Amino acid sequence: MDAKAWLTLGLVGLMLGLLATSRWRPVWVLWGGLSFLLALGILPAEEALAGLANPGVVTIGALLVVAAALQETGGLDEAMRFVLGRTRSIPEAQGRLMSFTAGLSAFVNNTPLVALLLPLVSAWARKMRIPPSQLMIPLSYAAILGGTCTLIGTSTNLVVQGLLLKAGLPGLGFFEIAWVGLPCCLAGIAYVVLLGRWLLPNRQPPVSPLDDPREYTVEMMVEPGSPLVGRTIEEAGLRHLPGLYLMEVDRNGQVLPAVSPKERLQANDRLIFVGIVESVVDLQRIRGLKPATDQVFKLDSPRSERCLIEAVVSDSCPLVGRTIREGRFRTLYNAVVIAVARNGERLRSKIGDIVLRPGDTLLLEAHPSFVDQQRNSRDFFLVSRLEEAPFPRHERAWLALATLGGMAGATALGWLDLLQASLLAAG
Repeated sequence: MDAKAWLTLGLVGLMLGLLATSRWRPVWVLWGGLSFLLALGILPAEEALAGLANPGVVTIGALLVVAAALQETGGLDEAMRFVLGRTRSIPEAQGRLMSFTAGLSAFVNNTPLVALLLPLVSAWARKMRIPPSQLMIPLSYAAILGGTCTLIGTSTNLVVQGLLLKAGLPGLGFFEIAWVGLPCCLAGIAYVVLLGRWLLPNRQPPVSPLDDPREYTVEMMVEPGSPLVGRTIEEAGLRHLPGLYLMEVDRNGQVLPAVSPKERLQANDRLIFVGIVESVVDLQRIRGLKPATDQVFKLDSPRSERCLIEAVVSDSCPLVGRTIREGRFRTLYNAVVIAVARNGERLRSKIGDIVLRPGDTLLLEAHPSFVDQQRNSRDFFLVSRLEEAPFPRHERAWLALATLGGMAGATALGWLDLLQASLLAAG
């Protein structure tokens, strides 16, 4: 071998070592290695950039856009609540999660799918006090197994498809590999469910959000015309929410305490919940529920640009001793109080009728600039933004799901090839 070959081997070894240390992001290591070979003239520019024009790479990028649309619209949130919401054992949770994930992975590339489901599954596991390790590995395996059932299931399938077409051979059909992939998928799911309790690690996170003693009081309203109207509280999935308790229902001024799970929801019902902050955030993502205060719709910025913020009221706050409604909180701070927590005390008043005290923790909906504006303010002791708390655009969820179905259908029926269908879907 000549010097260029030895240099290339040495660079590959160095890259593997850097990747193993996890001190640098893989994209930096790989791009740095490519740039080094390109600068030394070992790798021609045409070959260095050829991968960017590969149909398989472009297809994966388009599928990532489709997956992001499902996340931004909350298209998978309700499905995940149905899949995992009422499981009674870890094997049952694993079976339901893997079946759901494998089915999706057959039509969505497994890499963006796992990235999409990971925070949802992790949050649910923490709330149910299930070790996340009991679900994370099954989630990954299910995505891999489901990807073996269709052409678009994994990036490997797409690369093989590209090589076949480049060699002048007929490409694979959309479901052609399912004859082998589907039996392997079913066998893999059964193996994990039956033997997972002995094979999977049982690691608990060192600190659980549920150890936080703060209980927020939050008031939500059932939107007229929403899917929740006419359902019982149990059918709507509001009875056994992890980390959350439905304290009472206010219906046209009449308070219904100790609400029966058979009680049917009506339009404009005001639901008073008590629970931890993570569960209160989840409430904002349930389709058909909205904050009971109409002040949310009077903020300057669109809701898609807002975030949730925690703020602790100081003794210098001008609103101390006044109710949230009397203090005109929105007018003063351009933010809306969604929930209130007070030293573990269970507040039974409506949000607008709560009299603020020093030390109260407020969950606010506001523009991200609120954090910088109030960080050094004397009105609040502490101001922090809650990460991963977006407001899904539920009104467009049907469009995201229809686009995904149309992409898969057009490819399966042979009307479009995968690259064309994925680019149209991403557009």
